[in-house]
Amino acid sequence: MKVIVLNCGSSSIKYQLIVMPGKKVLAKGLVEKVGLKGSAIKHTSEDGAEHKFEGQILDHQHGIEYLLGVLVSKEYGCLKNLNEIDAVGHRVVHGGEEFSGSVLINDEVIGALKKSTELAPLHNPPNLKGIYAMQQLLPEVPQVGVFDTAFHQTMPEHVFLYAVPYVLYEKYKIRRYGFHGTSHKYVSARACEILGVAIEKQKMITCHLGNGSSVAAIKDGKSLDTSMGMTPVEGLIMGTRSGDLDPGALLFMAEKEDIGTKYTNSLLNKFSGVLGISGVSSDMRDVEQAAENGNHRAQLALEMFAYRAKKYIGAYAAALGGVDILVFTGGIGENDTETRKRILNGLEFLGIETDKEKLDARGKEIELSTADSKVRVMVIPTDEELMIAKDTYEIANSLSKD
Repeated sequence: MKVIVLNCGSSSIKYQLIVMPGKKVLAKGLVEKVGLKGSAIKHTSEDGAEHKFEGQILDHQHGIEYLLGVLVSKEYGCLKNLNEIDAVGHRVVHGGEEFSGSVLINDEVIGALKKSTELAPLHNPPNLKGIYAMQQLLPEVPQVGVFDTAFHQTMPEHVFLYAVPYVLYEKYKIRRYGFHGTSHKYVSARACEILGVAIEKQKMITCHLGNGSSVAAIKDGKSLDTSMGMTPVEGLIMGTRSGDLDPGALLFMAEKEDIGTKYTNSLLNKFSGVLGISGVSSDMRDVEQAAENGNHRAQLALEMFAYRAKKYIGAYAAALGGVDILVFTGGIGENDTETRKRILNGLEFLGIETDKEKLDARGKEIELSTADSKVRVMVIPTDEELMIAKDTYEIANSLSKD
């Protein structure tokens, strides 16, 4: 079965064409600057050859039409025609309380996604645009929604609720939802597969560290807690997001700067985090370079980022009653060896012992802990697209059997 996976952002479309269940990637790419000047498609063929196609891409439907055209082109494509696409898998950021797993997309699901839009106004609308475009372009092909929030729907009520009047939860569903669920689910399962242990018997902490970052406490294969909240702002310090912040400080800043909710939202989402502290960049590579050159604020940003991650790991070890496996993933978690070292330094009390010769490993599946370590420490490159393809294949395959 050939599954196309789509991840539609506000001005971008990431895509992969994957043969399932064999997990073979036939093509992947990125449609960038949708609706903006300088629109283009960056396409990578199965053999690793990279191509760039420039042209005006007015909206998501045009972008998807364009990428499908590339996939069936004689020179760059891997399909004879679009009828070879058997299913479409969509990454959907927010499923609210409606979805605890991936689902076949129908009118009822689309209606629920529309209701969830106010919970993720920046993410769900472009996700829906991708769904609508595929309904127009491939109307007979089943589409599946895979939700960032679904994995965390196993959190118990005392964990996901905020200590605000309960009536606000009943009226507006104000609660912790958590994100990066597809990534946390994938790397936790993959780590257990590599180690040859049953995930149903493990206490795990998974750290998805990138421009957006989150930590999850996973017990017996199910999410117990996670650092992101009702929105992706809560929790760790991120590239441009503040992470945990005293609401009183937020109100104080808004009053002193005389700004409304719209600008305050931008302040927390786009101008805070590593960028806001360092004044250099949201990219850890740039910040580390500045820190090496003696930039105090850059050094401070690195220390703050590692401290917040370490604090969550300690808190989740307590919530789990111990930890068996600690996993790092995401762009920073997989590749930024210095940040990983900062986070691991001081966690020896948990029973973590690392192999110093392996600590500089980048971008590959590897165990960083020693044979004597009570906690297994892993680096697992995330593969959210594969997880989406897997869920899509299972749901679409079940349809063909009915």
